[in-house]
Amino acid sequence: MSKDVLHRLAATIRSRRTARPEDSHTRRLLDEAPIKPAKKLGEEAVEVAIAALAQDDKALIGETADLLYHLLVVLESRHITLEDVFGELERRMNATALNQDRRKAASR
Repeated sequence: MSKDVLHRLAATIRSRRTARPEDSHTRRLLDEAPIKPAKKLGEEAVEVAIAALAQDDKALIGETADLLYHLLVVLESRHITLEDVFGELERRMNATALNQDRRKAASR
């Protein structure tokens, strides 16, 4: 597995916008956006935190998968792509690296 699985899942979620609501949990979430997907994302985040503190690794992995799915549904409900998020992460990493280089140069 690779980060490609996130792209494939995001594409599946995107395709569910046109599915019949009775056939697709994702479609039902998207139909109730932004409230329902955001609420589910919050619930999953709490479940990840609980699993991190009090459950085994298998539970944490499962809850994290649920969290990522619901995060992708929230992003889709707002028409935000993974590329948008990855671009922001890249920008932040570049800014952090630049700041670290500046601090090193200033300390010499």
